Amino acid sequence: MLSKPLQEDIDFRVSVPVQVRMSDLDPFVHVNNGIQCHYFDLGRSFYLEKVLQDQVDWTTIDLVLVHIELDFAAPVEFHDQLVCESKIIEIGHKSLKMLQQLRDTRTNTVKTTCFSVLAGFDRKTHQSIPIQEKYKQLIREFEGVGC
Repeated sequence: MLSKPLQEDIDFRVSVPVQVRMSDLDPFVHVNNGIQCHYFDLGRSFYLEKVLQDQVDWTTIDLVLVHIELDFAAPVEFHDQLVCESKIIEIGHKSLKMLQQLRDTRTNTVKTTCFSVLAGFDRKTHQSIPIQEKYKQLIREFEGVGC
């Protein structure tokens, strides 16, 4: 399990609005837990595009999601005004650790927190590889010295 920093200590520099759709709801009229993974995928892609300053092609990029962990703090409901906030919190040799949260902007309530790990991955050999130095540098410049 990842070390979980307190959300109030985190400066999320990337935020993307998330539209809740009727088809996202479960029989309890909450957003289905599995659907929330899609929201975090959107946030992860938006984050990487902003930091790497290029569109992400998930069929060719040399990063792959290898771990995801969600904590559900409050139900996500249809009329919530959601944003997905994202931040790389740790850069390793072959992996990046990311913290994300779904937050209702009307109430400032964090609904769900996501901890994930992205690993360097060679799509031709299907082997792990080091994270590109270019990625590390761009993330450090974007996030500041702390990660």
